[in-house]
Formats: sequence, C-alpha cells, structure tokens
Amino acid sequence: MYTLKTVLRRGWYPSLITALAVAGYIYGWSITLVAPTLILILFVGLIVTAIRAREKQLELSAIKFRQLAEYFNHRFMGDSSLSIFVIIDGLYNVDNPKLWEWARACDASQRIFNSWCDSFISRVDSDVGVRRFANYLYTYLTELWLITTRYYDFIEQFYEVAGKVEVPVETITQYNKFVMEYNAFVQDFRDNITELRNTARTSIEAPSVKLAQELSKAKSSPS
Repeated sequence: MYTLKTVLRRGWYPSLITALAVAGYIYGWSITLVAPTLILILFVGLIVTAIRAREKQLELSAIKFRQLAEYFNHRFMGDSSLSIFVIIDGLYNVDNPKLWEWARACDASQRIFNSWCDSFISRVDSDVGVRRFANYLYTYLTELWLITTRYYDFIEQFYEVAGKVEVPVETITQYNKFVMEYNAFVQDFRDNITELRNTARTSIEAPSVKLAQELSKAKSSPS
C-alpha cells in the first residue's frame, strides 16, 4: 500500500507513460496517436512535479522564517540583555541629561516594539500548521522586515551617540556582543529572503536588512 501511494504521488506519470507505451507495442497502436498522448502526460507530470517541489520549498522556508521571527523576539526584544533598548538604558550611567532624555524616549519606543513583536509572534504561531500560513507568508515577511528596519534605526542612533560621547566600558562590551549575535541573525534573515524570492511574491531585497557596526573602546569611559 505504501509503495502504491509513493508511486501515485511521485512517479505516477513515468509509470503511466511506461504502461501506455507497453500497451501500444502489444496491441499495435499507431505511433501518431500514442506519441502525442505520452508527450501530454509527460508535460502535465513535469508541471505537477514542479508545483509540488515549489510547495515543499515554500513550506521549508516558512518553517525557517518562523524560527527566525521567534529568535528575534526572544533574543533582541523584551528584557533580554541583548535588546538594543536594554543597552541604551546603560546610558543612564553617563552624566549627561540630554542622553537621559533620549534614553527615556527610547523606553517609550521599547514598550511599543514589545507589543508589536508579541502581537506579530502570536499571529505567526496561530497560523503555523495550517495552509494559510504559506498564503500569508509574504505579509509576515514584510512585517518582520519592517520591524527589523525600525529596530535598526535605534541601533544606528546608539552607534552614533556612542561615537560622540564617553560610554561605560561594560555598555560598549554588551553592545559589541549584541552586534555579533544580531549580525548572525541578519545573515540568516537575508538567506531566508533570498530563498523566498524564488518561491513567494516579495520585492524585498536581502541587503536591505542592514548589519550593525561594532564600536571601538577608544571613547569608552570607566563606569
């Protein structure tokens, strides 16, 4: 039974072509009638195989996408030590009221980001395991791209601030550790986008997900 199912799912058209060719030879069917039929079956079989291969690749890409989305939310959001917002909080240790004002504004943005990401992950998880997840994959991909793009704005702002003022050594160390893990995520996300460009409707370019830059400790100050 398993062998029959495998043949029907994967090798139905070669088997059908072989059966018709053998029957045509035995019963002396005209080649002008058999050949077009065999070519049509081959053509349809190749199309079906291509569609199934695309669906399988899309399913695998969707699984990887979900893992990336959950990793981003777990590792770089909330109260994680590698959240850029938690790193920005380290600027409260710098005696600079203007920096404190900016850090407080980032605190408000953090609450918005946390709510956004929690909602996003809940929607992704609710659609995993059902067919519509693949249908909505383009929408989810675009949303994660938007999240990471806005998130990068805060990374870039911190990098610019830390390049102009003295920042505690431990904050710089924490940031550079964040950069290493975040850039690994970015590379995986870029790879996933490249895969999805071949199987799903997306105009997002992989390089548009930007890498974070490390800081030197030249401008750091003791805490």
